[in-house]
Amino acid sequence: MNLSPGLFNYWVVIVLMMAGFWVVIAHNNLVKKLVGLGLFQASVFIFYISIGKVTDGAPPIQDTAASLYSNPLPHVLILTAIVVGVATLAVGLSLVVRIHEAYKSVEEDEIHARDMQDDVDSDAGEGR
Repeated sequence: MNLSPGLFNYWVVIVLMMAGFWVVIAHNNLVKKLVGLGLFQASVFIFYISIGKVTDGAPPIQDTAASLYSNPLPHVLILTAIVVGVATLAVGLSLVVRIHEAYKSVEEDEIHARDMQDDVDSDAGEGR
């Protein structure tokens, strides 16, 4: 299989995206799910940065010698997305901490089982 150097970024994006997606689906640990979402998000960042690059493009500064300019907007948007992603990750981790305090676990199956048991216990208490 011939991996063209021009397509290398896109192969990295595909591998990172699928790895992040797999981590989110395959693992029950909430922290691992957040790491998977971070991988997925990083792949989207790399994708947007890759498509924002113009070959032989000059910076968008007034220059009479340049005829082709690169658009800086995709890169600026990715910087904003990185800041939003870090803030979202912080909120997600704080929710995981609160869930751990309430359920004494960060495993999705154990949390669901405890919720189901609490529902059964509350239904049994109402029947008395």
